[in-house]
Amino acid sequence: MVVFAHRARHGRRPTARVSGSALAPAVALLTSLAVGCADTSFVVTPVPARPDLIEHTMERESPWATAKIAVVDVDGLIANDNTPSLLNLSRDNPVVLFRERLELAARDPAVRAVVVRINSPGGGVTASDLMHGELTRFREKTGKPVIAALLDTAASGGYYVACAADEIHAQPTTVTGSIGVIMLLPEFSGIMSKLGVRVNAIKSGPMKDSGSLFRELGNEERQHFQGLVDRLYDRFVAVVVASRKDLSEARVRALADGRVYLGSEAKEAGLVDEVCSLRETIQRAKDRAGIAQRPVRVVAYGRAYQYRPNIYAETGAGPSQVNLVNLNLPHWATDPSPRLMYLWAPQW
Repeated sequence: MVVFAHRARHGRRPTARVSGSALAPAVALLTSLAVGCADTSFVVTPVPARPDLIEHTMERESPWATAKIAVVDVDGLIANDNTPSLLNLSRDNPVVLFRERLELAARDPAVRAVVVRINSPGGGVTASDLMHGELTRFREKTGKPVIAALLDTAASGGYYVACAADEIHAQPTTVTGSIGVIMLLPEFSGIMSKLGVRVNAIKSGPMKDSGSLFRELGNEERQHFQGLVDRLYDRFVAVVVASRKDLSEARVRALADGRVYLGSEAKEAGLVDEVCSLRETIQRAKDRAGIAQRPVRVVAYGRAYQYRPNIYAETGAGPSQVNLVNLNLPHWATDPSPRLMYLWAPQW
């Protein structure tokens, strides 16, 4: 793959960027012809075309550092699919990407500990459970310490994943908690009635079209779905109780009414272990790995063309934004089928 950027004469930022095959130099030539004979220059940067993840060094405490702390990200909506945004036509499957990063950290003997950096409002029940299971297996298989670092938002499914770590750290400004389950069932029967539109369902049993968009929800259906939500809520509570040894089940249930907490409130409630900076979390990971006094390299795993200048750099493309407006559509707008979610979704 070749990436090139057109720059104006005074070293301004690139005004165009194209990625593709070795045809890029030809595209650069055509672009130069299109802009005329102005004083222009082109930066052509060859990068590997391989789709697999590679290691990126985000920080090196010493030029001679050999031990590593791996930062593994969980960001955006947790889903076991390639959920597109309005402008990003594709994205990596979050569960697949998470496991791929953990496998790289597990295979590298120089990686002494892992910091799972979470910035997510949660997502699908099963996807969250899969990530929790993968992180649990990583700890059991490798014996490497794992610390969850909660950033802006680590709510619901994001907190569920964090419960698989040895410790949970939060920023003072982190929004976390939202322990619970939500199921949204949009209904269009009112507007369809006004338009004179009807949908006839031919079904094998009375519950086969439960949660249909085209009619009101019946009492039997509501009770059935509430039972599903209650059982998945019990599972979430059990995960938190197993992680938070000092909290009884009754205390967890009192905290788990769906509300969110700031980092300091979560610490006081016992939902997180420390409120500290990301640097302090990395130092704590070194302590747990028994290399507190040794210099380390802080690494992350991403595509070849992703740029990570320091430990705060993201490892994946987030949702498309224009003027700080998130252009991701809510799940029910792209797929209105009933979904059970460990999700903090105030925008819904």
